[in-house]
Amino acid sequence: MALKDITLGQYFPGHSLVHRLDPRTKLIALIAYIVALFLAASFVSYALMVLVLALSVTVSRVPLKAIVRGLKPILFIAIFTAVLNMLYTPGTHVLVSFWIFTITTEGLLRAFFMVVRIMMLVTGTFLLTYTTSPILLTDGLESLLSPLKALKVPVHELAMMMSIALRMIPTLIEETDKIMAAQKARGADFESGGLIQRAKALVPILVPLFISAFRRADELAVAMECRCYHGGEGRTRLRQLKYEGRDYAVLALFVLVTVAAGVLGHFGL
Repeated sequence: MALKDITLGQYFPGHSLVHRLDPRTKLIALIAYIVALFLAASFVSYALMVLVLALSVTVSRVPLKAIVRGLKPILFIAIFTAVLNMLYTPGTHVLVSFWIFTITTEGLLRAFFMVVRIMMLVTGTFLLTYTTSPILLTDGLESLLSPLKALKVPVHELAMMMSIALRMIPTLIEETDKIMAAQKARGADFESGGLIQRAKALVPILVPLFISAFRRADELAVAMECRCYHGGEGRTRLRQLKYEGRDYAVLALFVLVTVAAGVLGHFGL
């Protein structure tokens, strides 16, 4: 797996329907979709979730290659989770039994659904960052969390920190790739040896990476101070968030999908 395969936090500019949705709509829709995923129980409900996700990806016009590339880093986690569910899920229909492990039909189904759930959950999250700029994502988070201001919670600062952290992921990955290329040019070997040896070989990368990260953080802080940034108090926005008809339609659609997933899951479908 190459570092360039990690696409979390990247933004793909576009003018599709998904790009033009209010960021609050996309955040609420993502939450509703995640809830629906956990309510899904069988092939019928999961087929509904796959259909909704495929429709969203198609409408967003985000390159499918980018989504597939972004799923590569979590493939190991998904497979590992599937193996654990397959080996340790009890059931009545035993297929294979050896040593302390027993593979049942219920275990295979649970492992399959777990992999599908993880992949779809990550894809939905990627779709949010792919189609929403960091500024709009910050404004959307701040607007949704605004009721917490009554409790003296620094909502704007929290939303800004989350947005900056998300935006810095691709930058740090690119920086890590450059440092590794420079180390390889000097004779470093990151691919041979066992797991422990590979981990030790990555240690020399951490020092320049941390230095670069702190330098970028300092430059960002100076840039924000030069622009007279003092938090959310009195801050104006280039684009005012406003719900439109398409936002209400999308919200209604995802509410219906969540309800449908809950009903289907209740009947085991």
